[in-house]
Amino acid sequence: MSRLGSVALTLALGCAGPVLAQALLPSTPDPGGANLPARPLEPEDLISVNVYGAPELTRSLRVASDGTIRLPMLDHPLPVAGTMPAQVEQRIAAALVAGHVLVDPAVTVTIAEYHSRPISVVGAVRQPLTFPAYGTITLLAALARAQGLSADAGGEILVTTPGSHPGEAPQVARIPVKGLIDAADPALNLTLAGGEEVRVPQVGRIFVVGNVRKPGGFPAGDGTTVTVLKAIALAEGLAPYPQKQAYIYRHSQESPAAPSKEILVELRRIMDRKAPDVEMAPNDILYVPDSRVARNTANALEKALAFVAGTASGALILSVNR
Repeated sequence: MSRLGSVALTLALGCAGPVLAQALLPSTPDPGGANLPARPLEPEDLISVNVYGAPELTRSLRVASDGTIRLPMLDHPLPVAGTMPAQVEQRIAAALVAGHVLVDPAVTVTIAEYHSRPISVVGAVRQPLTFPAYGTITLLAALARAQGLSADAGGEILVTTPGSHPGEAPQVARIPVKGLIDAADPALNLTLAGGEEVRVPQVGRIFVVGNVRKPGGFPAGDGTTVTVLKAIALAEGLAPYPQKQAYIYRHSQESPAAPSKEILVELRRIMDRKAPDVEMAPNDILYVPDSRVARNTANALEKALAFVAGTASGALILSVNR
């Protein structure tokens, strides 16, 4: 069909109203295939413009660096940066009417790509990265681009989504790792439109120092409870000559600059099952001091036994030689 015939047909359908046009001529599918939420457009975003009954006007358009788009049959570009898709629909329809292209156009604008809204994946992942949102990106796909979770990943994923309008506060979704990956819950596999920050916090750690066989830091949190006895077991047990008491040093989460709190632990009574075990929190430090008195006594006894053994051996040799 020629351009004149196409325009005449659309004019006829436009006179009958957009309802008749929609009934007679089906819409063209969205080339991007993405069902992204509406947000203000920015340069380099890709939109899908669908004008019912006018296939020569239905196409995908990239927002230019100056924030405009160009449509055939229109003499001037249309500024769209900072506007919502519904506003772009109104601008395109008004421009088509003002340019005497269509009488009553029915225009639909959807988002195919938020090129100007990158997705960031940070935290406890193998390869933190930032990439543009092309098409439909799911949370699992974003984590796959970051080569998956690292060994010290915590039990939840924080997805921060910016507000749809200027000044609107961002929203934070907490996604449990077990539900997303182990249970494969599709409701947790969010669709990312661009602009999101996916952050995987590290699992909390507890630290055991002092008179233990293997001092160090050990994973804590992720829904599991770490007690003093479990912490000592992670440190492969107590070294010789521990004191009867130990200490937990706990930093304030509300005021990190505040001095740590010291908590007395009746270690001997806990190990003798005469006192309940003490639960620890992430980032706690368990200090197990050694008993200097017991160590000095043991050293003195060891030296005395060695002296006695040496003296007895010398006396035996002297007796044999005689």
